[in-house]
Amino acid sequence: MIRTVGSICSGIEAASVAWEPLGLNFKWFSEIAPFPARVLSEKFPGIENIGDMNKIPKALFEDAICAPDFICGGTPCQAFSLAGEKRGLDDERGNLTLRFVDIIEANDAVRRKKGKDASVVFWENVEGVLTDKTNAFGCLISSLAGLDTMISMKKWPSAGVLEGKKRNVAWRVLDAKYFGLPQQRRRLYVLAGGKGFHPEDVLFEVHGQEFEEYPAGDLTFEKDGHFFEIFREYSDCLYSAYATKWNGNAAAYNGSLFVVQDQRIRRLSPLECERLMGFPDGHTNIKGATRTNRYQAIGNSWAVPVVRWIGERLISELGKGLISSYKSEFMENKIVDRADAFLYDFHEGTVKAGDKAQVNCTERPEKCVFRTLRDIVDADAPEEIYLSPVGCHGILRRKRERNLSINPRLEEALARVAGEMPEAEIEKKSRIQPRGKFSDQKNGLLFTG
Repeated sequence: MIRTVGSICSGIEAASVAWEPLGLNFKWFSEIAPFPARVLSEKFPGIENIGDMNKIPKALFEDAICAPDFICGGTPCQAFSLAGEKRGLDDERGNLTLRFVDIIEANDAVRRKKGKDASVVFWENVEGVLTDKTNAFGCLISSLAGLDTMISMKKWPSAGVLEGKKRNVAWRVLDAKYFGLPQQRRRLYVLAGGKGFHPEDVLFEVHGQEFEEYPAGDLTFEKDGHFFEIFREYSDCLYSAYATKWNGNAAAYNGSLFVVQDQRIRRLSPLECERLMGFPDGHTNIKGATRTNRYQAIGNSWAVPVVRWIGERLISELGKGLISSYKSEFMENKIVDRADAFLYDFHEGTVKAGDKAQVNCTERPEKCVFRTLRDIVDADAPEEIYLSPVGCHGILRRKRERNLSINPRLEEALARVAGEMPEAEIEKKSRIQPRGKFSDQKNGLLFTG
């Protein structure tokens, strides 16, 4: 039974927010970044922060910290992202992926001496690791499985199972927008454990119904006495550089990380970003916090509802035996068959288990939960996050210089604030309906007379 947890690269502890209500007891954190470490100290004062993850194996062997039932971590994703130039294991941050395995080995060595089962392992990262040119993902799961020779693939499937001589490993890419967060955030989730543990029973589901599509919603609305316009029901992926690079990427042109409030256009606030990731309001609002601190920490964290969903299935053993019992039906999906390893490729999304069932390995769960940006916007936004006329003009100028596509409603909103919309056009729009507060549903524009 899983009771105790150790957290590596803890950040602002989405894992604790997700799993403490389920009864899991966090024994230690490992975080070196100053601001997230301060958040941990304030929000979880009774839990030790070890700091540098490289210290953990020694601390385990010396019994300075407990060897928990469950270890979770998300080693730095920058080594596998475009922002980090995708250097993989050639990046020092990418090498922490292998150090993560060293920690798991040390933890299980201590547990074996005490007559305990192998720990369960959880790892989260960007899906770019699946195409990493240095095969970091293959090294990670092969090492966890205890293989003598690493398995290498140019492109790893979005879902799969590796059965090794030491551990079984499963993984699945899931998108947070199907778990109650209005954010398109596809992330890779890996679960592993000893030979008596079948992680596919947790991560995969028996498929029994048609998948729901993301529902369309009103893009203009009134809330708390203010008029809002959004440009899509859900946002693009919230990234850690939102504090400093919000005006030069795709989201600056599709509008998904912008909000129009009472005719003025602004970024999402730190509070709204907390909601966008599933954190309690004010989770990062500690003394001395800057907006940049908060944006970076939130963008680097995990989608809380997705992590909670995995934790609930793990602890309740909801799917125990449901997927692993179909093993003999997955012969067509077995792509590696050797003495020390069986590797199954489930990239097709829904996989037939013979005539018995279909297995859901897609990015969406069987039961989706949908919310929209309307649910997370807050009328009390700080003045500093509103775009100035100069800022709006800059986005439009770059769009023209680089011949970029832009959401037409966003372009109108930017032009209005920048003063680039002709007065005659503004006056024309103002005569569409009687003066006063109203929304133009056709064009998605908001006006107050």
